[in-house]
Amino acid sequence: MVRLDLTIVLREQKKQQSPAARVISTIKYLHKAGAKLVLLSSWSLRADSRLLKLEYVAELLSSELELKVIPVELGSGFEQSLREDKHKSSILLLENLSQFKQEQANCSEFARRLSSGVDIFVNDAFFQSHKILASNVGITGFCYASIAGFHFDEQMSQLKKIIEMNKRPYFAIVGGNLAGKAAALLFLASRCDGLVFVGDAAFQIMHAFGLPVPMELVEQESLEAARVLVEAAKARGVQIILPKDFWCLNDYYPSRMKIFPANRIIDGWKPVDVGPNTLEEMISVLSRCKKILWIGAVKFSSSHQESAGASKLASMLYNLSQMNCDLIVVGKQACETFIGRSRHVTADMIENASIVWEFLKGRKLHGLLALDRAYPFKLNWDALYANTTLPLVVDVGSGNGLFLTRMAKMRKDWNFLGLERNEKLVRRCLDHVSQSGMTNGYFIATNATTTFRSIVSSYPGDLVLVSIQCPNPDFNRTEHRWRMVQRSLVEAIADLVAPDGKVFLQSDVKEVAVRMKKEFMKYGKGKLTVMHDSEDITSQQDGWLNENPFGIRSDWEQHVIERGAPMYRLLLLKSSSSG
Repeated sequence: MVRLDLTIVLREQKKQQSPAARVISTIKYLHKAGAKLVLLSSWSLRADSRLLKLEYVAELLSSELELKVIPVELGSGFEQSLREDKHKSSILLLENLSQFKQEQANCSEFARRLSSGVDIFVNDAFFQSHKILASNVGITGFCYASIAGFHFDEQMSQLKKIIEMNKRPYFAIVGGNLAGKAAALLFLASRCDGLVFVGDAAFQIMHAFGLPVPMELVEQESLEAARVLVEAAKARGVQIILPKDFWCLNDYYPSRMKIFPANRIIDGWKPVDVGPNTLEEMISVLSRCKKILWIGAVKFSSSHQESAGASKLASMLYNLSQMNCDLIVVGKQACETFIGRSRHVTADMIENASIVWEFLKGRKLHGLLALDRAYPFKLNWDALYANTTLPLVVDVGSGNGLFLTRMAKMRKDWNFLGLERNEKLVRRCLDHVSQSGMTNGYFIATNATTTFRSIVSSYPGDLVLVSIQCPNPDFNRTEHRWRMVQRSLVEAIADLVAPDGKVFLQSDVKEVAVRMKKEFMKYGKGKLTVMHDSEDITSQQDGWLNENPFGIRSDWEQHVIERGAPMYRLLLLKSSSSG
């Protein structure tokens, strides 16, 4: 299943380096590799009423791909038709997701329906990755693997370039409004050598500096962001460039235009463009830069057309991009202006400014976090443990770390690693490790379901034990209790545990314990067997262990025992003949 942004494909003509071309290349690549594809998207209906018809959109996509695309409605019988391959086509297009409220709500049942018969999920809708949707987050819980497409990957690379300080001077040109962007602007101030403000953003910064600005141009909701930014820039010595003059339009005679100094705009005149002195200073300052970020519109809210200043700025930036200056253009209007003034694309371009602002604010990109982490972690194991030749024990979902730290104190001949999604808990655990002087324990904030293999595979010693105890990310929704134990995690554990190594599973909910056992038996590749009665362990009649074989309880296990409730425990052994 490929989640794509059809708006890009439907809007653009095919250009070799366009976003549409990269989205199309993802689909063609998968089709050529022999995959059956289900395409998933939402698209705007405002531009063309014909887009209301799914058949029409499928025809347009067929033309772009030069492959037959079959439209499929999400009605009754949809899941069965996919599983039985009744459509006899290798490329299917599902209905417009914008029509379903379950999409915005990230409805689990809706996500399950969408994923019917799907093995691999490919997210190529980068512009939606700051949202939590059924089609980019919820769906990953029902697929064997979740990965990024070519367009998503390329846009992510461009996003990362914004925060890199590999070239200096690095200036940012900031337009649009500033409301709600204080954190993002502070981050830019920490990375850039200078900030150039244009468009409506300029008036907010001018007001923060105490310069005279017509009050109708001041955005009350932006005052705090502007004030905080000015103080931070002054403290860090970041240069701020503001307009010196404006082209203004007369309120009563719309054909009359006049240049006014920035601090002396007369009543009855509204700024519609930056003036010649402003452009001259901007060109002088930016011409010395080795890296430039242009984010937000140059035009003013009082102007209904693209400004001449934006066009001149785009031409100047194009020339700079030809002279070893890295250029990143963000926002639909900025990208369109730049493309219109350049002979060929010489900049990294991200059309969706919202996702960039969210990224700069430090917000999580949920669509990205939901994907599997396929690239390896680069861990310096020698910096984490005193002796990396010792056997390794991994606790998946280590919580507050009590089980692992107690085990580490008892078994100095083993190294212990906790993998936990909750970053706050991990920070507390690492503080404890540091304060106690522990040299055989460490914790990593991560989703082990997708990262276990990439983390543990590089450890120099043997993996002798993996524990998964009471997986329960949501106490109110019991169907989530076993979501941690998915095929990708089970296969990674089965592959990486050393011969004669063990896997310890336990839960206070029998259904969860049964489900975990089934998953390991189903996807363990025949390498793992259940340990029953032996010298070290005793079992109940139904096969569950009576006691914790390690003699150390987790905090939740202790809580369950104290209230007199049962624990369902299982110990799996990897045969010595398994590689």
